[in-house]
Amino acid sequence: MSLRGQVEPLYERYLRWQCKHIPAHIAIIQDGNRRYARLNNVGTIDGHRAGAETTQRVLEWAQDLGIRTITLYSFSTENFNRDSVEVNYLFDLFKKKFAEICEDDRVHRNQIRVQMIGDRSMLPPDLLRIVEAAEDATRQYSRYFLNIALAYGGRNEIVHAARGVVAGVRDGTVDADVITPKTVESFLYDGIHLPPVDLIVRTGNERRTSNFLPWMANGNECAVYFCAPYWPVFRRIDLLRAIRVYDQRMRRRR
Repeated sequence: MSLRGQVEPLYERYLRWQCKHIPAHIAIIQDGNRRYARLNNVGTIDGHRAGAETTQRVLEWAQDLGIRTITLYSFSTENFNRDSVEVNYLFDLFKKKFAEICEDDRVHRNQIRVQMIGDRSMLPPDLLRIVEAAEDATRQYSRYFLNIALAYGGRNEIVHAARGVVAGVRDGTVDADVITPKTVESFLYDGIHLPPVDLIVRTGNERRTSNFLPWMANGNECAVYFCAPYWPVFRRIDLLRAIRVYDQRMRRRR
């Protein structure tokens, strides 16, 4: 075994010992699949495939750490502008993964509720049907929550909520004189379970949050962790380092 292979497990245990506070909700911006592919001289599709494998590992680590809610930024409204071959591959990959959820014993054994956030009107009908089938298959669960952001845009979400509030005022279900933040929240995310974000993680050495979950993240003043590894090579150590940032923030608040 290499020296690194001997040291990493010890370092991982040390990081876990440091993390006394575990976030309830982590939002992850999975960045770097395409750059990983270029770096390794493989196709973009291979980069996305490797990223999907990392996603599965991260979900298992999160569950092991007791993180109840994970929200993944999987496809933004801007991503529709990418090459059609890449977009179609991603849609096929999403269909495959959502279809697997319906039959995945781990999902049902661990009672994981799967939900989509984003503009459903922008998705192809066949993908939307499979997404909704996965949601229906897990609707009764409440131990863990996995939220997938598809066709998602932060400003778009606020605009949709504003339209809902205006419509409520017009039809008399919302009193314009007593609109509060909770009123707006009730029109966000189609009413799905989405608690305030405790920690945002972004991979790929990009230091911006791309307007991800602005109401639940920025409004909660959540911790943010930027790291260099591209998403396909994100490790459990990287996740623990991110949680350590959240832990340090919580200690300062005490």
